Amino acid sequence: MTLKDHKKHSLITRPSFGNFGRNEWAILGTPCGTIKALADTVIQALAPKYKCAYVDASHAHADGETTLPGRLASGAEMEYTDQIHYHQFDLNRELNQFQFRQLFQEADVVLVNGNHQQARAQVVVIDNAKKASLQKRLSQLDNVALFILADDAEEVFDFVQKAIPAWQAIPTCRLSDTDKIITFFREQMQRAKPKLNGLVLAGGQSIRMGQDKGAMNWHGKEQRYYAADLLKEVCEEVFISCRPEQQAEIDSTYTALPDTFTGLGPYGAILSAFREQPDAAWLVVACDMPLLDSATLQHLVKNRNSSSVATTYVSPHDGFPEPLITIWEPKSYPVLLAFLAQGYTCPRKVLRNSVISLLEPLQAEALLNANTPEDSEKVKEILQQKTTS
Repeated sequence: MTLKDHKKHSLITRPSFGNFGRNEWAILGTPCGTIKALADTVIQALAPKYKCAYVDASHAHADGETTLPGRLASGAEMEYTDQIHYHQFDLNRELNQFQFRQLFQEADVVLVNGNHQQARAQVVVIDNAKKASLQKRLSQLDNVALFILADDAEEVFDFVQKAIPAWQAIPTCRLSDTDKIITFFREQMQRAKPKLNGLVLAGGQSIRMGQDKGAMNWHGKEQRYYAADLLKEVCEEVFISCRPEQQAEIDSTYTALPDTFTGLGPYGAILSAFREQPDAAWLVVACDMPLLDSATLQHLVKNRNSSSVATTYVSPHDGFPEPLITIWEPKSYPVLLAFLAQGYTCPRKVLRNSVISLLEPLQAEALLNANTPEDSEKVKEILQQKTTS
């Protein structure tokens, strides 16, 4: 093998991030005060539904010596202050795009002052006050999503038209058209809602049950296939999670997803799903819920909050979030990895320490776990009663 043939790194699917987050827009072409005012308007409109973030730079010490705040002046690299109504971190070190993505990982929308920072998409304000400045930033206009005409502008500048051949296909509105600008961002966020996949957890050892829970037949077919068919009603793609050695026994009409994070139980199965498709949300259900029904899944999907880390039910057993019938959003992937890095592999612990949407189940028995032969007998009794009635 030659050096040219050698591959240094494994190829895995990367999440669709920009410099800060998945959905980010740099606003440029107008003075910073106008950018801040526009960002305020958009954030106020979106904040009730989405987690918004803003990126800017300070001009306070542009021409003079910088005095570091607080303990940073004494040599500290980081200082945290509980400001009661908000929380403040001061850092005395540079941050790169990988660290920025970690800091902004739960933001749904990131607006960026494009006069100072770049973002994956751009909103360009056509403003004579910043015409020369915009001309210097033409190389940054590689994904323009919206043109906004300032009060003194009648059309997109000639040099912008030449730099962007398809400029006429880009929507245009006036800076005073606040409603149109807000509508633009709302429509962008609706389009950006992650697709929903389904994942049946069927890779457990089933030690307490004494037989493979995924292969048990409660409804005329193996439970793993019954659960997968339920998920097909509400998900775009459905996978059956399994251990690598189980893959050959999965019916070929279903798609198996063997664990790539091994030895971690359900936690590893969820991470393996995100490794496969990191930009999808995953509706995860365990194969040991024989009373799970369509209504329970449809209610969960109908009340899904994609701005949360996850949407789940309150467990009727102990009142805590039920991690094994949960919609895990793409933003939960780095959260799950962060908990793993700290030595935790409990999905429930992640839910209990994250911003989630928690629902009451329509029917408590739909969330019943059957892990033992005693549980199995209880399920048989319930199903028999339903058949009789």
